[in-house]
Amino acid sequence: MDDLSLQFNASRRIRHSNELIALQALHRFGALSRAEIARKMGLNRSSSGHIIVDLINNGFVREITRSGDQTAETYQRGRPGILLELIPEAAYFLGIEIGVEYITIILIDMTATVVDIKHQSLDCKMQDVEMTIDQSIKMALSMCHNIMMDNLYGIGFSVPGQMNDKGYIYNASLLRWKNIDFLKIVESKLPLDLPVAVENDANAFAIGALYQSNITQGVILFLVLESGIGGGLVVDGKLFRGGNGLASEIGHLIIQNEEKEKKSLESIIGLEELLSRYRVLSGCSEVTIGSFIECVNNREPIAVNLADEWAKYLGLALVQACRIVDPNKIILGGAMAELYSLVSARVNFYIELHQDMPFPIPEIILNKNPESGSAYGAACILHQRFLS
Repeated sequence: MDDLSLQFNASRRIRHSNELIALQALHRFGALSRAEIARKMGLNRSSSGHIIVDLINNGFVREITRSGDQTAETYQRGRPGILLELIPEAAYFLGIEIGVEYITIILIDMTATVVDIKHQSLDCKMQDVEMTIDQSIKMALSMCHNIMMDNLYGIGFSVPGQMNDKGYIYNASLLRWKNIDFLKIVESKLPLDLPVAVENDANAFAIGALYQSNITQGVILFLVLESGIGGGLVVDGKLFRGGNGLASEIGHLIIQNEEKEKKSLESIIGLEELLSRYRVLSGCSEVTIGSFIECVNNREPIAVNLADEWAKYLGLALVQACRIVDPNKIILGGAMAELYSLVSARVNFYIELHQDMPFPIPEIILNKNPESGSAYGAACILHQRFLS
């Protein structure tokens, strides 16, 4: 390759990098003026202008007029400021959460705003992994009309399991999956050539929550309360995976239950264990997490006692986790997170009961949309890739 070609390729790389910086700025800060984008890109107005023209011509960015805009440009020109913003329908991304008994799918646009969401009951642990993947892909693609399909830039998956960064799942015990080359199966089932990714459900939840909040400082522990208890740890805005991708998986903490048996936390307070115990004690064969929470809310004695026991073990586990991780905040998501809102005072009571003075009690926050957190995060992984 001659010197002229090398210079041309280097120039293209720099230009592409600047385009991404501009898109990232518009995603993070919303509509911006040309001068503001130039400052965030570290370029002068003339140099950044060419980049912006390309983004407009390629259909990713558009101009908008804001009457009453009080920027410097408005005063100088004596007319409403011209701002630039991302075009939402320029790109779409799908996120698929494969749970133990359900599949949740979310479609987001270029601004990472949720366009559509679908939730379907499906006993994933009782069927073949290839069948589960095939069904989830068909369900996801059915949410996209023709124009969306043309602008679909990736599909992300969320799975409750241990995996490496190549999409190979070593163990997803709740789904009864072991040694699964997940991404290879997905690629064989996809009718389109699209970027794909798979992430642990708790890590996906953390990524999605970060996308919604733009948190860049502090230590945050994200917990997904489902059939299992998944954990994701974020330090100063970055996901911390640990040496083997298992950081903050507090569901595997060993706890002694009421019968003096030593079990993992998720086997004591997981969804199935809680509902199973309620069925035995109440004699009610048909119960869901929604109906159980309703019973707790109505102060039904058996449900209240089980909820208090759930709060006790969750509080004890959080104390142990905080002694190691020392988080500033704990954010809860998943189908069982709503139960916390009913027993938060009891959880705090048990935390204070077991907490040592040198360890402050972190703020515990309920995710605003707990049931779709991991699916949203899976979609955000592809959105993040698109902008990087």
